[in-house]
Amino acid sequence: MTSSPLRYRLLNVFAQPDDPFSGNPLCVFEDGSGLSEHHLQALARQFNLSETTFLVEPQGGADVGVRIFTPHYEMAFAGHPTLGSAAVARELARGGDLVRLSMPAGVIPVTADGPDWTLTARPGVVGPAYDVADIAAAVGLRADELVGPVHEVSTGSAQVIAQAASVEAIHRAVGDAALMRRYAGMGTRGGETLVYLWCETGDGTIEARALFTQGSAAIEDPATGSACSNLGAWLASVGRSGEWSVAQGSQVDRPSTLRLAVSDDGVVTVGGLVRQVGWGEVEL
Repeated sequence: MTSSPLRYRLLNVFAQPDDPFSGNPLCVFEDGSGLSEHHLQALARQFNLSETTFLVEPQGGADVGVRIFTPHYEMAFAGHPTLGSAAVARELARGGDLVRLSMPAGVIPVTADGPDWTLTARPGVVGPAYDVADIAAAVGLRADELVGPVHEVSTGSAQVIAQAASVEAIHRAVGDAALMRRYAGMGTRGGETLVYLWCETGDGTIEARALFTQGSAAIEDPATGSACSNLGAWLASVGRSGEWSVAQGSQVDRPSTLRLAVSDDGVVTVGGLVRQVGWGEVEL
């Protein structure tokens, strides 16, 4: 056993103000320093959330370091773990309304206005275009239900960003894990891949779904900050700027709201509400 219990917080990120059980769940361990790689991964598998994070010693002039694990592998960057980890760091007096988090993708600044947190994404890299028909097939749609081109984009976590022709197409999409790996696999660590479907629904509003592979299944993420920042990077690459409210998660009964902004000079920010819903201890 460890000499003292490991404390953790349970949060919902990109939550809605009137629903404490909206948004994307996250577990944040207050101190992961000294834990072995085996224990870091085993704890993430124990909680079995899309991601579990561990606050560690900072690097590169950051206020606090963070390591992000899915149940199967470590990630260089993910959106809702970044916001939730910053919120816990502030609670632990390891930062204020500005928290600089170091992670494998680099140092990410995160700012707060009360319980609302916003990250500034690293510069995006837009990769080569994918075959529209292939990506459509991977998510159970016809080729004419996507608007090309479809690209891999990364602001720290590479994903396929695909514009849907209609909200109805987004609602009908069903991921096929085998086809997603065949057509949309980008060599993501752990062998997983993610397709982010989005459609503008009005002036300054977007609806999105994120379908990703985990093991032999294709499942859905209720709120995907990294994909939202990748969408922002793609919008910047085609000369668009502005602010959008992004709705996600309704198909899995976890309604979520993400704020996306792209400045005139291409800086991308993603924000949302962070709510703590529980805490506890683990003994090893």
